[in-house]
Amino acid sequence: MSDPSLHNAPPIVMVLAGHDPTGGAGIQADIETLTSLGCHPCTVITALTAQDTQNVKDFQPVPATFLIEQARAVLEDMPVAAFKIGMTASVEIVEAIHTLLRDYPTLPVILDPVLAGGGGGSLARGHLVEALMDLLVPLTTVITPNSVEARRLCEDADSLEACAQQLMAQGAEYVFITGGHESSPDIVNRLWGHRQFISEYCQPRLPGEFHGTGCTLASAVAGYLAHGAAVPTAVRDAQAYTARTVAHARRLGMGQLIPNRLAWCNQGNHH
Repeated sequence: MSDPSLHNAPPIVMVLAGHDPTGGAGIQADIETLTSLGCHPCTVITALTAQDTQNVKDFQPVPATFLIEQARAVLEDMPVAAFKIGMTASVEIVEAIHTLLRDYPTLPVILDPVLAGGGGGSLARGHLVEALMDLLVPLTTVITPNSVEARRLCEDADSLEACAQQLMAQGAEYVFITGGHESSPDIVNRLWGHRQFISEYCQPRLPGEFHGTGCTLASAVAGYLAHGAAVPTAVRDAQAYTARTVAHARRLGMGQLIPNRLAWCNQGNHH
């Protein structure tokens, strides 16, 4: 007899990302987002960080061999439906993730190329940008850089359109560039896929600075893909989810606001 508990099992998303002790970004943002979307996150820690809601103070990558050990233990035990990659921290970790992904070529890979914290502090060392471009971008289903990250990955590109084309030429299937860091009155996010522009999404720019929106958005894309959505649908729905978390963001420290990724279940608790 088959086990009835398997029939209602949630899709499993493996997240490889850093730990942010504020809980605003990084692995906790990923866990809250994926849980909210009815997925089960399996979390592989790439790095520990020392940061507050204002900026990054320091970070410590995990040994690459131990990263592989964490991931393989899960992958050999559980049916992972998608990979979400956040902070990679070191070239060695990028190389380790590359090795891992090559063994699972049919699973969607969502890459959020985290290069700096919300306050601008670096979360990258050495030749990390080159390693991401050479080893991870070619294996990526959807890459979700903000405009600053897109320009850092594609330094020769003279526009965000050119960045997107370069990332696709490098092997990314879809490129979703977010415009929160641009000076436009509205936030404009744009999606490209299969070498062409697909759509743009405008949303009002809310006052304040937010900590963890990129992690939230990329994890939401991974969650919807794990449920079987097509990429354009997953991207659209992930933005709607992220916008809601930002609309309900809370000031929990002295710096940036933290999106409320559980807003949907807290609504009855406000007076």
